[in-house]
Amino acid sequence: MSIRTGEAEWQGDLKSGKGTMKVAGGAYEGPYSFTSRFEEGAGTNPEELVAAAHAGCYSMAFSNELAKAGHTPTSVTTTAKVHLETTDAGPTVTTIDLICAAVVPGIDDATFQQIANGAKEGCPISRLLAAATITLDATLQA
Repeated sequence: MSIRTGEAEWQGDLKSGKGTMKVAGGAYEGPYSFTSRFEEGAGTNPEELVAAAHAGCYSMAFSNELAKAGHTPTSVTTTAKVHLETTDAGPTVTTIDLICAAVVPGIDDATFQQIANGAKEGCPISRLLAAATITLDATLQA
């Protein structure tokens, strides 16, 4: 299989420092800081990048499982909400909420939900992030 690379550089201390993160393929490069991570400052943060990765992986996994079951989707749209909370161990990703809406012709909701949950369990990024609670709200759209 493949190896994917991301890179980050941080300059300074935690509160007043700043950094940049980028993916090796060049599709993203941007700043991050204490305020973009723990407050509402400009820039991104590791949790947003994890959310994007999880949403992308789940959408692909769900589309694949639907197609394998004979229900090729018209579209699968997923939002991942990564919850960063302070615990006794320090800042911790505790929960990830996957919110998915899909257009899948000719499928009933029970089958849709079964495949959606199976994709959540089988998604490589879900398996990687299994230390967090991962919830799923999957909606079949007409």
